[in-house]
Amino acid sequence: MGNELVINTTSHETRIALIENGTIAELYIERSRVKGIVGNIYKGRVIRVLPGMQAAFVDIGLEKAAFLYVADVFDAMEEYDGFMDGNGKKEEPVEGEEPVLHPLHPIEELLQEGQELLVQISKEPIGTKGARITAHISLPGRHLVYMPTVDHVGISRRIEDEAERERLKEIIDRIKPAGGGFIVRTVSEGKSEEDLISDLNYLTKLWDEVVKRKEKASAPLLIHSDLDVTQKVVRDILTESVERIVVDSKPEHDKIVQFISTFMPKMKYSIELYDEEEPIFDHFGLEVEISRALGRKVWLKSGGYIIIEQTEALTAIDVNTGRFVGKHNLEDTILKTNLEAVKEIAYQLRLRNLGGIIIIDFIDMEREVNREKVFTALEEAVRGDKSKTNILKISELGLVEMTRKRVRESIGRMMCEPCPYCEGRGYVKSKTTVCHEIFRELRREMLDIRGSKIMLTVHPQVADLLYDEERRGLEELEKNFKKRITVRAKPGFHQEQFEIAIS
Repeated sequence: MGNELVINTTSHETRIALIENGTIAELYIERSRVKGIVGNIYKGRVIRVLPGMQAAFVDIGLEKAAFLYVADVFDAMEEYDGFMDGNGKKEEPVEGEEPVLHPLHPIEELLQEGQELLVQISKEPIGTKGARITAHISLPGRHLVYMPTVDHVGISRRIEDEAERERLKEIIDRIKPAGGGFIVRTVSEGKSEEDLISDLNYLTKLWDEVVKRKEKASAPLLIHSDLDVTQKVVRDILTESVERIVVDSKPEHDKIVQFISTFMPKMKYSIELYDEEEPIFDHFGLEVEISRALGRKVWLKSGGYIIIEQTEALTAIDVNTGRFVGKHNLEDTILKTNLEAVKEIAYQLRLRNLGGIIIIDFIDMEREVNREKVFTALEEAVRGDKSKTNILKISELGLVEMTRKRVRESIGRMMCEPCPYCEGRGYVKSKTTVCHEIFRELRREMLDIRGSKIMLTVHPQVADLLYDEERRGLEELEKNFKKRITVRAKPGFHQEQFEIAIS
């Protein structure tokens, strides 16, 4: 079964689902009020330099100042060459990423407060953090990524054929302009020189426009806005493996057709306009999968389950046998559950777009060969993930530590917000605990209370407990302090909230 792109567009939101083998694999959401900004180019002004962090905060016109690390500062070819000659270290770039530099000069020698510079968003604001920016500008096209400030040619690691890598590198070395660099994307494999030249010409003209706008603009200002989510997904995901695009909006349908005709004229695809009464995501059964992706517990087919807990910088995943009891012995049951969990974990990482540090607690396995099987299966399962991952071996405690590159908010963070009732903790104090807190507070208050009557206002369920199981505690207080306590239930109260009044 071929892959499909299903696009749901309304005036307030665009949702794009990549379906692989009949199952939703990736979900992209962009809301009209909060558009994605990764790839946007700004002229910013440095507002604070932090030598202790080797970083700076830059005002680019957003609500929060953007964060610029020292390795991302260089925006001129001469500076880059100078640091490379000074024993700077360069790593081979990966598709969609800039070369990583480890310069020797401190940031306070490179930037000053009030300085203006051209920067690009490399990571969206996530949680309480502002956007991450870089001065290594990169302009992605269909086949190439143009890096105007870096004289380097890189080939996507996903192109494994050495002869093809050499062919592509030879073409780019021959046609690229002086001073600039390119990364050859995976979709360039097998493409003609004509295709690459067309992409190169488009990207260099786009950079010329950016430079012209930069010269005329004063910081902070948006200089160049990247494509909207639909065009970006079509550009980056539409390959020969995607056989069909289904979209439920005529204007969006026409826009996609125009975009593909302009930038991917040789692509063979089928684009359909969905005009049924049933909502498109319901028709393809995607709403159920999206709801499942917001849950904390995910059941496995065998009866086991995984628990996914997300914090600001770390995601913990716990594997459990649940209802699965196996057929032979305990070790086989554990191995089967872990192997099944591996596939589901890899799927959930892509679907939920979980990133940062990820800790997986597999069920403990006694045999080393079984631990190796699980680790190998995990490596294989994440191989198709476009986001860069790094996996460490299973530790003695049965934990797998891994990282996954995070560029945008996870689906959970985008679609949900912390519970105002539990303040994001995921739990509240029990009614019994609240009752005992009330008793302690009453003891403190009664020492200074001169009146004979006390009005206690609490949540209705706490009131029921005080009248029933915890009644003895109230009677003991009334007897010891010779004061009458009246309990009043107030439906609008938080379960942990209470008030003590004297009458």
